[in-house]
Amino acid sequence: MIDLGKRNVLGVMVDAVDYDAALSRILNAARERRSYSVSALAVHGVMTGVQSESHKFRLNSFDLVVPDGQPVRWALNWLYGVALSDRVYGPKLTLLALERIADQGLPVYFYGSTASVIEKLVLRVKRLYPALVVAGAEASRFRSLDEEERVALARRINASGASAVFIGLGCPRQEIFAFEMKHLLPMPVLAVGAAFPFIAGELPQAPEQLQRAGLEWLYRLWREPRRLWRRYLILNPHFVLLLMGQLAGIHYSTAGSEPRTELRYG
Repeated sequence: MIDLGKRNVLGVMVDAVDYDAALSRILNAARERRSYSVSALAVHGVMTGVQSESHKFRLNSFDLVVPDGQPVRWALNWLYGVALSDRVYGPKLTLLALERIADQGLPVYFYGSTASVIEKLVLRVKRLYPALVVAGAEASRFRSLDEEERVALARRINASGASAVFIGLGCPRQEIFAFEMKHLLPMPVLAVGAAFPFIAGELPQAPEQLQRAGLEWLYRLWREPRRLWRRYLILNPHFVLLLMGQLAGIHYSTAGSEPRTELRYG
């Protein structure tokens, strides 16, 4: 188990952890009914914090931010010599967490994505883990939630008896949502994004060789060029340039600025 705490990557604090350490933290919080915010960040997720001081504040308030992308893992290794042998990939972390949660008889809740994806996701995870108790599942409304709706959602999740809630709203909406809901939900809130359609079988994953080489982004760009071209063709080179600066000794502040008005995505 590797758990070396948080490290500054371009001003965003990412945990130098492996799967075992991340799962241990999540399961402890679930058993203890303790608020615990989790996000899996690839390059795009890190860059959302670079580009927005208020979002950097949100990300740096998370209890656990795992290196979802290979380039983020490489950055931790190059900057700090933490010797992580693998990333902590959001979809894989989700499945491993569900397996261990099922083994311990803890109920879960799913929130986000479309009704079709949610339905297929629940069917798939129940086939994989027959002992898993799904306390509830809701699709996203694809708009911001007002205060009354947000509180009502938290009440539904709490009343379900769930010990953990998995959020699939896409980055950065899911991190904003998790940040806002943390004080309302005494349980781990895991922002896992594309894990929902991947596990549901709605979105194909890149071949393992591309994933290991850090080229998953190229496969996703090929699959969805209109939606993702800006993310990968602009943000990826920007990430590399900034990382070169940090490797050369430039310091990136982790301070951020507290958000004044929340977006309340749902």
